[in-house]
Amino acid sequence: MSVVRVALYCQINWISLAVVSECTALFMVGALRTIPREDFLRVVASLGRHMRCLAMAVAIGLSLRGMSLAADPRFPDWPCNQIKVPEISVAAVWAGPSIDDVGNAWEEDATIRDLVARLAARRTPLDDAQKAIADVITGSESERQKKAKLLFAGLFKTLNDERSEVMRGIERYARKQREFSDQIRSTILQLRELHDRPGADQGRIDELTNRVEWDTRIFEERRKTMSFVCEVPVLIEQRLFALARAIQQSLE
Repeated sequence: MSVVRVALYCQINWISLAVVSECTALFMVGALRTIPREDFLRVVASLGRHMRCLAMAVAIGLSLRGMSLAADPRFPDWPCNQIKVPEISVAAVWAGPSIDDVGNAWEEDATIRDLVARLAARRTPLDDAQKAIADVITGSESERQKKAKLLFAGLFKTLNDERSEVMRGIERYARKQREFSDQIRSTILQLRELHDRPGADQGRIDELTNRVEWDTRIFEERRKTMSFVCEVPVLIEQRLFALARAIQQSLE
């Protein structure tokens, strides 16, 4: 019954579970409901050591299945719940004067270039960033507009590039997680094969069981980390929007 409850929680592919754990009854049960996660964890804790490995492997399968279902088909490696937008558009964050004619001119102005680096860094509080913007965008209307365009162009390029790099890193991380899950599944299958053999090598079974438990723990910690990392592109976009608004206000 405990294994059935685990399976109901996981809502996985029932044929796959039957193959891995030989629980053929689960094939007929199907996934129509779930149990609370805390109940699931208590169930897993109550299982035998080897069955715990199977249960956690099921959970791994669920997390990967959930990532693939949530992902945009155009971006199969994107694991986050947030919709992937490869690049921020200027129009989404900027309502000031056009920067089409700026290009990389902001890099040629030492003051603007240094300020862009300081403002783009998330360690710089937004209040301090807004004050620095107000301090630098001064002078006549044309001078303020020129400085504002240079500053925004630099921030847009810098933060958009940083965000893109973070997103590429997230996708690399997700691919490694999938590879790691395949490794755990392979070990689980080896464990099942050993159990099925007459006179199974208990030492080898214990070795594989320890490996699955350790790898599963690592996998789960990485999965938790992923949810935090997925917030970083959003934070970068929010910072760019806040800085762009501060620049626009300096022109008013």
